[in-house]
Amino acid sequence: MSMNFVKLALENGGSIHPLIIPAKDLKGPAIANPSIYNDNGRILVNLRNINYTLYHSEKKKFEHHWGPLIYIHPENDQHLRTWNYMCELNENMRIKWYYQIDTSKFPDKELWEFVGLEDARIIRWDGKLYICGVRRDLDIVGTGRMELSEIEITENGVKEINQYRIPTPIDKNSYCEKNWMPIIDMPFHFVKWTNGTEVVRYDMNTGETHQVFLSDWKELGCVDLRGGSQVIPYDNEHHFALNHETYLHRSQQDRKDGTYKHRFVIWNKNWNIVKVSKQFSFLNAEIEFAVGMCEYGNDYLMTFGFQDNAAYLLRVSQSFVKDFIFE
Repeated sequence: MSMNFVKLALENGGSIHPLIIPAKDLKGPAIANPSIYNDNGRILVNLRNINYTLYHSEKKKFEHHWGPLIYIHPENDQHLRTWNYMCELNENMRIKWYYQIDTSKFPDKELWEFVGLEDARIIRWDGKLYICGVRRDLDIVGTGRMELSEIEITENGVKEINQYRIPTPIDKNSYCEKNWMPIIDMPFHFVKWTNGTEVVRYDMNTGETHQVFLSDWKELGCVDLRGGSQVIPYDNEHHFALNHETYLHRSQQDRKDGTYKHRFVIWNKNWNIVKVSKQFSFLNAEIEFAVGMCEYGNDYLMTFGFQDNAAYLLRVSQSFVKDFIFE
């Protein structure tokens, strides 16, 4: 069993906060995979609302006849839909207001089974606020590309006002690009892959994506470091992110199954990995996913989804995180 990071954080002065919107105001039954961003002192959270629930047999004792990892969706709708809700939190980490993001200017195409912008991270670049996630509903085979959605917050709601589908820099025919990590202090730059580290830049003027750095794979004692939170500054010489490590395997019935664990990753200014933390789980579930982290005073705020059915915010001191990484 991996380390329970939430338990350790609470024992060291941290706090955990459920992120909940009343069911009457949601489009689907579950909330998952929140992202968080400190917008000049205003704490914004994006919540992913979905029209399905995830059945996952954690102990593998009651495996579904289709396998241990199953999406259960409405019988009259074969799509797996995502709607995004923008929220602001108060100083106690409670939701002050929330709005479903109005995407009527750019309706979903619904050409494949996954519909909507999934696992969107929040960033502000060049004065404009964006959420950035993967979209897969634009063709009949589910080609995934990262998409920048420019949003506007007013007293009447939150609207999507521009949409940019980001091409790949090298392999134009890659099937599914997802979980690119926006670098918050480098506009339109992403860590596309963690090991070896690949940094890319999206050109808003030409609509092209360029590779700006690529390192060789390193033996770090990790299985498969992928994406995660936004990439945020760490002192004046480094960046770091909350990263997920994926274990894909087969159940006893030879069905698809998966486990997600996490690590912190630190890069130097030349984008060489200088430190990877020990592995942890937030709440010791096998399906957890983190797409948000930000500074807040002397603390870090981290957001994560649990079993695609719940969303949480973990508040911990920066000194605790530093000690955890360098212990």
